Amino acid sequence: MFKEGLPEKVRVSIGSAIVLGLAKGMLGAEPTTIYLLTYTLGKCSAACAFCPQSRRSDGRADMLSRVLWPAFQTDAVLSKIAKVFKEGKIKRVCIQALNYPNVQEDIIGLARGIHSLCQVPISVSCQPVNRENMLQLAKSGVDHISVALDAVTKELFNEVKGVSIAGPYIWERHFEALLEAVQVFGRDSVITHIIVGLGEKEEDTVVMLQRCVDLGVYPALFAFTPIRGTDMANKPPPLLDYYRRIQVAHYLITRRIRRYEDMKFKDCQLIDLGLSARKLQRIIRTGEPFRTSGCPSCNRPYYNESPRGPLYNYPRKPTAEEIAEIEKQLDL
Repeated sequence: MFKEGLPEKVRVSIGSAIVLGLAKGMLGAEPTTIYLLTYTLGKCSAACAFCPQSRRSDGRADMLSRVLWPAFQTDAVLSKIAKVFKEGKIKRVCIQALNYPNVQEDIIGLARGIHSLCQVPISVSCQPVNRENMLQLAKSGVDHISVALDAVTKELFNEVKGVSIAGPYIWERHFEALLEAVQVFGRDSVITHIIVGLGEKEEDTVVMLQRCVDLGVYPALFAFTPIRGTDMANKPPPLLDYYRRIQVAHYLITRRIRRYEDMKFKDCQLIDLGLSARKLQRIIRTGEPFRTSGCPSCNRPYYNESPRGPLYNYPRKPTAEEIAEIEKQLDL
């Protein structure tokens, strides 16, 4: 194993830990990607209002969204990853990064360590980094990179993770990093995260989806999840009808079936997707628009929701009964 720069510990999502045999438990849906989180003592130096890892949060240090992330010895985790990949149980590894000094060295060390053991595709989700670091990540075996916008307007970005709350993130720098990433990794190998339900207008979300796709950046959808101890702990998750409309718009835009300009809005709410009712129904009944969006093979089971439901993002193909319920939820 390549050990230069390899951190001693790494956090693993509880579902991934069960797949790796590092923890015991029942899974309603097995993750097809192994999700890792860089380890540091204390909290992230960022101040994102929705995140339990934020330095402003009183939430648990072993949580991200609603998922537990226990820490393990890195050597043991990487050996298990190589084993389950060779057995065909996983298709990708995603390294998610907190913001702290020397985090880039930890990310690169993890990527090199994994790549020295097996050829599993690797994604990294991190804060904006410079071009040199991006090139190092690419050389280390990383094929997809994500820089999360989270919010869809500059004003909202500043309120939930930027200057309004003394966060380290700057809207313009995030876009610069995304454009640099497209140059290094290529179009559609760069991801950003869009959190629906932070307080944005519906039309603003669709505008941002189109902007990202035009830049060569794939927007992955997340539903806002209130977490105890965060600044936004008392804010409710988005209404399902809103989220479902955004999922359909996302499907049409990311697959280049329709553009924002083809859609119609009333008081900023999406009322027409620019497709005939028959074509739209056919797409909805495939269930594909409602599955988890992100890197290839990312299904992120129950990241935003309890297995008891309601499910915002399906980690598998929805059943016929679930699709019938989705059709009721959609308000088009």
